[in-house]
Amino acid sequence: MNFPKYLLIALLCLFCNWEAHALPATNSVIQIDTNFPSGNIIVEKIEGDTITVHQDRRDTEGYWFYWCFRVRGAAGKTLTFNFTDGSPIGVRGPGVSIDEGASWTWLGKQPTMKSFIYSFPATAESVRFSFGMPYTEATLKTFLARIGSNRALKHETLCLSRKGRAVERLRVGKIKGEPKFRALVTCRAHCCEMMTSYVAEGLIEAVLAKDKEGEWFRNNVELLVIPFVDKDGVEDGDQGKNRRPRDHNRDYGTNSIYPETRAIKDFATQWSKGKLRFALDLHCPNVRGSVNETIYIVGSENPKTWQEQERFGAILEKVQNGPLVYKASNNLPFGTSWNAPANFTAGTSGSRWAAQVPGVKLGTTIEFPYANASDGEVNANTGRAFGHDLARAIRGYLEATP
Repeated sequence: MNFPKYLLIALLCLFCNWEAHALPATNSVIQIDTNFPSGNIIVEKIEGDTITVHQDRRDTEGYWFYWCFRVRGAAGKTLTFNFTDGSPIGVRGPGVSIDEGASWTWLGKQPTMKSFIYSFPATAESVRFSFGMPYTEATLKTFLARIGSNRALKHETLCLSRKGRAVERLRVGKIKGEPKFRALVTCRAHCCEMMTSYVAEGLIEAVLAKDKEGEWFRNNVELLVIPFVDKDGVEDGDQGKNRRPRDHNRDYGTNSIYPETRAIKDFATQWSKGKLRFALDLHCPNVRGSVNETIYIVGSENPKTWQEQERFGAILEKVQNGPLVYKASNNLPFGTSWNAPANFTAGTSGSRWAAQVPGVKLGTTIEFPYANASDGEVNANTGRAFGHDLARAIRGYLEATP
């Protein structure tokens, strides 16, 4: 039977249209990439629904665990991701974002720290996974936009990074006229330690809050916050820890090689005017276990500094009311565990440099966990809440400091 040409064309179009709708989403091609700020992964192979990967250590000396990647074309699939370099999955599983990194949740504890399984929603066009909850320049811009214009906040540029990126410098509190005190907070000297950035957000929120706490800060303290000490590392998705030839937190000696550390030393020393009393360098510890799942102060070898650290810790323990609990008994005295002389042979750390600035009473480091703090879940909201606790403790410390 001979069909008219127009009927054959119509039937062919109808068939093709049915085929296009009948093909399940599981036939789409899986794409894995790191083409976004904070991205880090090396894909070894894709075999069916199993993906084999490992973190990119780049110029890191020895092992470290940071990774972050995006998956597209997996809507409706259930995939297994296996890691071949150590056990780089935290105690609450990977961080997951279904909105291109704007917000993150923990997937949940996995049977092994070497792999995880994820069932992609049928509508999930793009999903990001990470060791933690990445915080980049875009995240900071979102935070500053949420705050809006404020006379007690000044957003400035500290310097340009090696790759020409603007390194942010935030002055918060009493920024007009001479304050009674000045305080310095630095984050991301090890660029992968992103959870500290949420703490810094909370601290800034507390200083700007329309309450008695915020009012006290705005009348008495000029707070200098450096959100990204290693700006290039944050944006490029580096490990940052133990970077060759040295990382940013061993670069505060007389021969600093990074623009950021040089600029911090130069600016803070001049800006202080003898009123810098408190300097805090925020870090995240190792992956899991023991002290790494607590909030703690890294003890100084200097007895006077250790005395001040204990004094500040006692105040923090007393005034905290957030969901993450700090206990002074978790502090790590010098000579204990990793906090020993051999760990500081590569150069001067930020807190050690700050402790020597004229007028400083306390230069210290606080380690803030990635995912679990004494059984409390670490995330963006609880990190901010701890930042509010820090603000109360800083006030208590400064008020009791000559």
